[in-house]
Amino acid sequence: MGRAGAGLHLPALSTARAAMPDLFAPGPVLVHDPFRAPSGTAGVAVVGTPEEAAARFPPQRTVVHLCTPPHIRLGVLERLAGLGYRKIIVEKPLALDLVSLAAIARLRRRWGLHLTVATHWLHSALTHRLRAAVDTGEFGGLRRIRVVQNKPRFTRGTTVPGHPTAFDIEVPHALAVVLTLAGGARVTDASCADLVTDRLRLPRLGRAGLRLNHHSGVRTEIDSDLTSPVRERRITMEFERATLTGHYPCSAADHTAQLRVAAEGRDPIRSVFDDDALAAFLRSAYTRYAGSPHPPEALPVQVEAVRLLAEAKDLCAAGESGGALPEEAGHAHGVR
Repeated sequence: MGRAGAGLHLPALSTARAAMPDLFAPGPVLVHDPFRAPSGTAGVAVVGTPEEAAARFPPQRTVVHLCTPPHIRLGVLERLAGLGYRKIIVEKPLALDLVSLAAIARLRRRWGLHLTVATHWLHSALTHRLRAAVDTGEFGGLRRIRVVQNKPRFTRGTTVPGHPTAFDIEVPHALAVVLTLAGGARVTDASCADLVTDRLRLPRLGRAGLRLNHHSGVRTEIDSDLTSPVRERRITMEFERATLTGHYPCSAADHTAQLRVAAEGRDPIRSVFDDDALAAFLRSAYTRYAGSPHPPEALPVQVEAVRLLAEAKDLCAAGESGGALPEEAGHAHGVR
């Protein structure tokens, strides 16, 4: 279960079940946490092992939400597959590097796993509006995308093990969106910085930057600052005749998005609307899993995201081995 399971998946699952009760079996959600025993959560039943869960509910009719840290995911996936589970929602990113990605691919083929990665920004109402602007061509061709993902993560970064770099925390959401909007890409630039307080320094967990050239000609910049004093999830898309600026919800406390459209010859238009992307994602995933046979999983974007993240990390490692850049000595590693 963990923080993602308790704080994100369970509330979204409750919302999805309320909206589409016929899609979900009644009764409690079975939860297991290999690190700490969950307590005091309504609507759940705690099990001590995956084997106990498999004995209570038939695996072939069960969807598993795998919210463990990515570095221990492979062993858990193999254990679940051996118990008969096939429908598995995996927290992002799908893998940390190309080696673990290949291992997951082998497991998927061997056991016939139906994996779905929880990059729920793809199911965001804001993303749907941005995609419509690209598809209709209303504002001309898309030229540039910039994504800013800022949030303070000092406490979690120092107390919760799991993600090895800032590239693995917020950036996968943005990558999935820009690859969907602008197509495949190559990394042209990457940088990362340490998370630093007056007590400690955590390598590569403070900030991550990524620059992409898409094969379509679009250029993308993604910046994620986990040392920022404020929260912001902003995407700016520059078209030939307009600039669209969207703000994704910043926390589970408020599922509201905003979009500002500044088009040539028009007054700017600002829209504010509901956007519970994770609940929408779960409704979509469970609907697909309920089908027979299951439609194919939308994994190519997730695989491409892992490849690009691995390339970015390699660039940063190369810059680190060659010495810190003068303007960020002691803090940043990478190339610009």
